[in-house]
Amino acid sequence: MRIIGLDPGLRKTGWGVIDVAGNRLSYVAHGHVASDADGALASRLCDLFEGLNRVIEEQQPDAAAVEETFVNKNPTSTLKLGQARGAVLLAAATSGLAVAEYPPNLIKKSIVGTGHAEKRQVVMMVGTLLPGAGQLSEDAADALAVAICHAHHYQTRARIEAGARETLP
Repeated sequence: MRIIGLDPGLRKTGWGVIDVAGNRLSYVAHGHVASDADGALASRLCDLFEGLNRVIEEQQPDAAAVEETFVNKNPTSTLKLGQARGAVLLAAATSGLAVAEYPPNLIKKSIVGTGHAEKRQVVMMVGTLLPGAGQLSEDAADALAVAICHAHHYQTRARIEAGARETLP
């Protein structure tokens, strides 16, 4: 299974792709899609949507995972992040991908072991789990962390569902 992890941002949306075979994770690619900081909001959202559509077409993932919005002190920034997240979700969904969403604390807990891990800890652990990824920026590490989180949770959910089917009369 190939998973694309997406870390939404209006200025820059990070993406990371991994392959999953059983309990083995393999790094495939990472990058970001940027929008023109001086452009109108609608134009910036279009940039993100179109850029992610190109990445999805190139990488051919089977599933997508997206980080949920982190609510901060500035309501305007949170609203803009939410709009960028909407463009990200739309790009994945219109490409026919099943889309999972995970809160930031669950992603950090899945990767580092604590929901309040620092960025540098996430970067270090993603590099450890995906040694082929090389030097990672925070955006790339966050996107790959979302993909890894989904790989773990998807497999656990599949095992639970399979076990439930086996025990039903």
